[in-house]
This record gives sequence, C-alpha cells and structure tokens, in this order.
Amino acid sequence: MSLETKGFLFVRRFSSLDLVKTAKLIASILLGLAFVTFGLNFFIGFMDTGGPPPPDSLGAQFGGALFASGVLAVVKSCQIAGGVLVAIPKTRNFGLLILGPIVIVILLYNTMIEPGGWMKPPVLLITVLSLFLLIAEWRKFKLLLN
Repeated sequence: MSLETKGFLFVRRFSSLDLVKTAKLIASILLGLAFVTFGLNFFIGFMDTGGPPPPDSLGAQFGGALFASGVLAVVKSCQIAGGVLVAIPKTRNFGLLILGPIVIVILLYNTMIEPGGWMKPPVLLITVLSLFLLIAEWRKFKLLLN
C-alpha cells in the first residue's frame, strides 16, 4: 500500500495482497457471523427456521435422531465456537478446522436428504465462503496433509 500526494488529496493505492487480505477478513467475519447466529438460534430461538421437515421424511428422522441423542447440541456448540474462531484472524484456520466437517454435513444433508436444498442462499453462502477461505489458506492447510 502506498500513498501518493496529488494536490491536497492523498490517493491510497491497494496492492493485490491488500485486496486478498481484505477479502479474507470480510469472508471470515461473514462466515463466523452465520455460524454463530445459527448456532445461538438453536439455544435461544430468536429466528424462524421455517419449521421442521415433513413427518416420516428422511430429514425428520435424521433431525430427530440428532436432537434426541443430544448430538445436535454438541454440533451447535461447535458452530458457535468455530464461528467465533474463524472471525478472528489469528485463529481463523483453527475455526475452519472445526467448521469443515459441519460444512460437509450441511452439504450432504442438503444434497442427499433434501434434494435441491444446496441451492438455498444460506447453504450457498456458507459453502462459497468456506471454500474461499480454504483456498486462500491452502498453503497452511497443506502442511497438515504431510
């Protein structure tokens, strides 16, 4: 980033590195906000979620098993923790590690159990933001695979 003087105006020039850092920050804040919001909604119930799936459907069976066993509360707690961590730049990658399996389950549920559900705006937003951050931080994640 450099500053140039043109008369009395200072013109700020952004390098491509600044734009990538800004995009990563915006994406991580949005992703963190989405997961914290949906996670807290499970415990507090401040948003309308559209109601449960039809009875006797695969979605109702899947959700019922998660809810009755208590696994859903653990997943929602991980969503909140991962959302907070991903929004903080120093802990972003740890947050992505926590949220990665949750994003995969969201995609699997919305493609296999609820056909066409992956086209819902929240699912698309979470998927695109997660993929963007994963690609942007790929060099750091690649070390885990060695």
